[in-house]
Amino acid sequence: MDFKDEIKQFGKRVERLLPQIKTEEATKTSLVLPFLRILGYDVFDPFEVHPEFVADIGIKKGEKVDYAILREEKPVILIECKHYADGLDPHNSQLFRYFHTTDAKFGLLTNGVEYRFYTDLVTVNKMDDKPFFEFKISDIKDAEIQELKKFHKSVFDLDNISTAASDLKFSNELSILINSEMQNPTDEFVRYFAKQVYPSMVTAKVLEQFVPLVKRVFTHIVNDQIAERLKSALKKETEVGEQEAPQPIEPTSAIITTQDEIDGFLIVKSILRKNIEVGRVFMRDNQSYCGILLDDNNRKPICRFYFTTNRLRLGLFDSDKKETKVDINHLDDIYSHAEELSETVANYDA
Repeated sequence: MDFKDEIKQFGKRVERLLPQIKTEEATKTSLVLPFLRILGYDVFDPFEVHPEFVADIGIKKGEKVDYAILREEKPVILIECKHYADGLDPHNSQLFRYFHTTDAKFGLLTNGVEYRFYTDLVTVNKMDDKPFFEFKISDIKDAEIQELKKFHKSVFDLDNISTAASDLKFSNELSILINSEMQNPTDEFVRYFAKQVYPSMVTAKVLEQFVPLVKRVFTHIVNDQIAERLKSALKKETEVGEQEAPQPIEPTSAIITTQDEIDGFLIVKSILRKNIEVGRVFMRDNQSYCGILLDDNNRKPICRFYFTTNRLRLGLFDSDKKETKVDINHLDDIYSHAEELSETVANYDA
């Protein structure tokens, strides 16, 4: 699954999770950390994703931002999280205070649904008041996914993304400005065009005449461009259909690893990191269940996920490897079985 598909699948899943998320901590676990994982970051490695990162502010010591993404042990992105039901507008001042006390180049303010990226385009080491990039994960556009991909660990480049941030900020502002002028053109805007075509002085009366004309012309131009693109797309589709014979459909695997299974796997690793190296915990998906194994060994099952659209069941193992299936209401309930999971792993190591 490529990055675009992962993001879109996660966006659809977010809407389904929201009713189960009651706290800010649950927002981090169920929404923000899976989002960072899709961006390629190891959320279990504090040298990469540092939770509760200390950002001292003047005489106030011990001030902490929720997460910091580190490179070479220095923060590059500070992340402040809020509960998904909280609006983000009142909270950017908190991130603003943290920003100038660290070496971070970017700030991310999120409630797990909305994501706002900030940087210091106006004044160096002072976070801008407005984000240069923002989107809603449940309604993310293809163009926004392309911009978001620049933050993926595999392609993250500080200089390139800083340049892209500048372009994105000003292109967004230009887009808003131009769209506003097209809908309700100002006198200055109309006067500029009227002077190019009107043979004499542009008086107030002439300006009044040109306002609806300019607005109408812009509407016609946009409509003509849309019609031309549709015509071109239909023509191309027809040509492809005539030239290419239908290709046989390759059979696909019946095993599909869902986002719930991936997130459940991450929760199990989070529980067991206190007992063992998390690199020993593996996930192996099957048609009827998703197995979590110690050392990637079928003889050492830690637990199993029986997740469907309508039901979540967790398979637990005793010291004799006898499985017991229990129903859970949502993924966070896995934490309530932390003791059984730890005992299962301890039995194998013993």
